[in-house]
Parts: sequence; C-alpha cells; structure tokens
Amino acid sequence: MDAFEEYSYILFIALILLSTKILGLVTKKMKLPQVVGALCAGVILGPAVLNIVKDTEFISELSELGVIVLMFTAGLTTDIKELKKTGKASFVIALLGVIVPLLGGFGLAAAMGIGKGDDLNCSPMLQHVFIGVILTATSVSITVETLKELGKLSTRAGNAILGAAIIDDILGIIALTLITSLADTSVHVITVLLKIAAFFALAIGCAAAYHIVFTKWRKRDKRDLRRHVIISFVFCLLMAFLAELFGVADITGAFVAGLAISSEKDVKYISNRFETLSYMFLSPVFFASIGLSMSNLNMNSKMVLFTVLLLAVAILTKIIGCGFGAKLCKYSNKESMQIAMGMISRGEVALIVAAKGQKLGLMGDEVFAPIIIMVVATTILTPVFLKFVFKSSAPEAEVKDDLLRSVEERYQYEQDLQELSRSGKK
Repeated sequence: MDAFEEYSYILFIALILLSTKILGLVTKKMKLPQVVGALCAGVILGPAVLNIVKDTEFISELSELGVIVLMFTAGLTTDIKELKKTGKASFVIALLGVIVPLLGGFGLAAAMGIGKGDDLNCSPMLQHVFIGVILTATSVSITVETLKELGKLSTRAGNAILGAAIIDDILGIIALTLITSLADTSVHVITVLLKIAAFFALAIGCAAAYHIVFTKWRKRDKRDLRRHVIISFVFCLLMAFLAELFGVADITGAFVAGLAISSEKDVKYISNRFETLSYMFLSPVFFASIGLSMSNLNMNSKMVLFTVLLLAVAILTKIIGCGFGAKLCKYSNKESMQIAMGMISRGEVALIVAAKGQKLGLMGDEVFAPIIIMVVATTILTPVFLKFVFKSSAPEAEVKDDLLRSVEERYQYEQDLQELSRSGKK
C-alpha cells in the first residue's frame, strides 16, 4: 500500500466537507434545505458521476457515528411538553400518517415485483414492507424550519404538525427496529417485541439513574459545563450500544438518550455543542456517504416508472393519512390540508432508515436511487406546498398583530423624521 492509498481518507474527508458546504450554500441561496446540497455533493463525488471519493470502511463507520449524533441531537431538541399539549390529535394524525404510507409503499413494491430478483437474505415480502417503512418517515427539522420562516410555527396547525411529526418519527423508529429484527429469520415476532419492550424498560431505568447521578454531580461541579457534554455523549453511545445488544437499532438508543436529557437545565448548552459537531463534521459525512453509495444512476424503464410512482405515493399517502387524521380531530378543511402538507417531507429520517436497511440487506441497490430521488423531491416540494397552503391563512389575532405592528412602525418612522428635522435646525 503506497502513501496515497494509506492517507487517502484525509483527502476524501476534506473533499466531502468542502463540497457539502459549497453546495449547501448554493441550495440555501435557492431557499432549499442544505441537506439537498450535501446529498448532491455525495452523488457528484461518488461513482455515479466523478468517481473521485470512495465509500471506504472508515467513511462508512464515521457516517454511522454521524447518524447516532444526528438522532441524539433530535432527541435533545424534542419538546416533551409540546408532545403533551397536542396529545390525542397529534397521535391520531401521526398514526394514520404512518399506517397509510406503510400500506401504500408495500402495495406499490408488491405490485411492481420489487425485490423478487435480488439475492438478498430476506424475503421479497419483507423488502416490500421495508419500502413502506421508509415512506412513514417525516422530517421534523425541515418542516419546522419552513414554518419558522413563514411565521406559522405557533399556529394551531403548526403545533399539530410539530407534535405529529415528532410522534411520527418515534413510531417510524419502532417500525424500523421491528423490521430490521425480522430480517433475521431465526427470530420470532414475539421475541422481537419482548426485546423491544425490555430495551425501553431498561432505557427508562437508565434515564432515571442518569438524572439522579447527573443532578448530584452538577451541584458539585457548576464551573465546567464541558464535562457535562462529555458525560452526555458517553450516555448517548452507551444507550446506542445497549440498543444493539437488544436487537434494537442503535439510532433508537441515541434518540432515547437525547429525550432523557432534553429536560435538563443545561440542555441548550449541550445541544449547541452537538449541533456544532454535527454541522461541522459528522452530518456532512453521513449525507455525502448516502450519495456515495449510489453506484449507478442509469435506471432502466422499470426503475424510472417506480421512481415516479414512489414519489406520487409518498405525497398522496401523507396527504390522505394525515389530512383524514386531522379531520377526525375536528380541524377545519384548510387546517387539515396545512397539516397534511407539513408532513410530506421525508428528509434525513428517511435517509437514515434507507441506509440502515441497505446495510442489513432489506433493500436492493437498484431501489436506492429512486428512494433518494423521492427524498430530495419531497424535501424540495414541502416548503413550496407549505407556502401555498398557508398563504393568506393568518388567523384574526395574527392580522390584528400585523396591523398594530404597522401602526407602531409608522409612528416610529414619523418620530424619527421629526428628530432628524430638529437636528437639522440645530
């Protein structure tokens, strides 16, 4: 092995970080999520286009760590109180937003015979179910960011979207855990469910123990918060490791660890440190590695048709499932449509699920390109749809606030003019 091959990973990481940030800024200028740019960077650098960067074992392991940190950060920033507020409505919306896409994805994959010719260990039926599991995901971060930009996050529909998206992710993670465990034919469903129940019981105990120990330690050591960050990261990694021991996805353990710490007083400081680590290094590597795994974009006619239908099913099943769920919970037609549109984006959650399934042999390589195209398309379309359905939908209270704000700004403007006039006379 020559020096270039031995140290090529350094060059690969440099190219990934540079390209993901450049393309991320480009997509941000286009008012699109930066994750789209990171995905495109991986596709361009990888074997699908330029074939400059290889998906080495080191990059693969680093991207796995990136997934763990990403889901841990998601858990840290989850507002448990908000979950309690939305309660029944968010759960109904999320539940139907999982069941309908799951059935839609399964039906499409089965109808088109996806997975029948693959040399994978699992059965075609399990692969069909996994396509449905991918469609159950909802990207909380992309939807929340869009609602913030529109100033609609605190509306009735905005709160429902937030609560439902969070519950949707939890249900999706459980579904992922169940399907990945079922991929092992030697394991029975009851055994899988018992393992999941045992893990969550252990996770509750670990969270309670962490709070007791951490609270006492924090009282003694209030000066150096950096130690709190390290201990939190250790807790995250241990929970991810324990999850794997119980046959549960490691990202489930990381997410649960984040939820356990989300109520701590220092959570903002801890979250900021992890967001910096994730933004600067780990997340770009993960998202780029997704693009690097796309070895062939030259899809045959069947895969092109599957891509088009998958995108249609991904959009329609969320609109039908979440929209109907919102109507059941007494939301108006307009609010139901707003909630449905806010749940369309799959984003990083679907990518995590897809990447996990590909590694476990739940999905053939030829299906990966259509899924990434679906994820990117829904990520791009969701902000557009949200802007459309929230257009001129401000409630009366918001209209009054806008009018008052306009009057105040006008008054301030006149005061500034008078002040400038007096200064000129002097």
